[in-house]
Formats: sequence, C-alpha cells, structure tokens
Amino acid sequence: MIELNNKTLAQIVSADHRAASVFEKYNLDFCCNGKRSLQQACDEIQLPVDRIAGELSSVTSSCKTPVEFDKMSLTQLADYIVFTHHSYVKNEMPLVFGYLQKVASKHGDRHPEMRDVFEVFSAVKEEMEKHMQKEEFILFPRIKSLETEMAGKSGLNNKMAYLQLPIHLMEEEHEHAGRLLEEIRQLTDNYAPPEDACTTYRLSLAALQAFELDLHQHVHLENNILFPKPLQLFNTLDEAALKN
Repeated sequence: MIELNNKTLAQIVSADHRAASVFEKYNLDFCCNGKRSLQQACDEIQLPVDRIAGELSSVTSSCKTPVEFDKMSLTQLADYIVFTHHSYVKNEMPLVFGYLQKVASKHGDRHPEMRDVFEVFSAVKEEMEKHMQKEEFILFPRIKSLETEMAGKSGLNNKMAYLQLPIHLMEEEHEHAGRLLEEIRQLTDNYAPPEDACTTYRLSLAALQAFELDLHQHVHLENNILFPKPLQLFNTLDEAALKN
C-alpha cells in the first residue's frame, strides 16, 4: 500500500487503466494533474488514502488483462487515440450539442443554468474540433515520422522544437477544455437532473458526464504517455551524443 501511495496518479492509471474508475469516483484528476502522488492528491481533498488504495487494489486485481498503453509504439498509441477517442468525440459532440440546445430553449426559464451549460459546451465543441485537427494533421504525423527516424538517429536534435512547441500547445488546450467541463459539472450539480427534468434533459446530463469521463482518459493517454515518450527519446540521444 505504501508503494502505491507514493506513485503518481498518472503512473497508476498508466499501469492499469481500470484504476481510472476509482479516480473518477472521487474526482481525482489523473490527466492534467496526474503528476501528484496518490498520497498528495488524497491529502488535498482530505480523502483517506488507505481507503482509495484499497479500492484501487480491488478494481485492478480482477483476472481481466489491462490494456498496456505504455508498451504500445508511438504510432500504435496515436492511432488508438484517433480511432477510439477522437471518433467518440466527433460522434458525440453534435448529439450533445443538439440535446443541450433543446433543453436550454424549452427549460431555460425554469433552469437558467442550462443556458450557461449550452454556451460553455458550444465553446468546448468549437475548441475540440480545432484541437483534434491540429493533432491529426500536425502533431501526430510528426510523432509518427520521428519514431521512424529514430532508428537512423540523424538530424533529430534540430527537431526538438518541431515537437516540443505543438505538444506544449496541446497540453494548454487540454487544461482549458478540462476547466470548461469542470464548469459544466458545477453548473449541473455534478450532472444531477432536477425532479422536473424531461427525458432529453436527463439524457443530456448523462451524455455530458460520459463525455467528461472519456476526455479524462483521452487527455491522460496524450499528456502522460504519448507526449513524454518522444521527448524522452530526444533526451536519450542528447546524453549519448555528449558521451561520444
């Protein structure tokens, strides 16, 4: 248990993605703020770390083999993110947008917070569409090409900024998207439908919650696994060059 307490949230989820369900349950941010240790994260919101560690052990001890994302190649992981998470976002955003538009129009007088939710999600939708384009057409192709070039190790040191700058930008955009969805969660009282909520109202809140959960997994894979790996490879090459 002590060893688990000292691991970062990102390390725990990277080792076994099933741990994410426990972190989501207690609103422990393992994606943008995944560099905190389990002990630190629990102390910040006064959670008993032994209880959380126990739940983590229970969830991750099942016989099902976890997906080992950290063992995928950069190309495999980038493709997985596009086919799984980008596809999900592209399919879900128009649906959620439509639900919220109806709810804000029909129930906005009684529940004005839903007008705010619609406005915030509209911003999320616009930003995510641009964000995914930048990843799919700029950053991910660069990561894939660099992985191929790594075998030759020629001229790569001059390309550090070629990768570092877009990664930094994507991480900033991840943080902003996370803050917007956190605002939506607060506006909706943690996605709790009011007693007079119609079916579309309830569906929109359930869809928003699922969307946030997927985004957490999505951002974790990028921030904590996909992005650090090529930068670590650059550092390895630099160290090797200094020794020669």
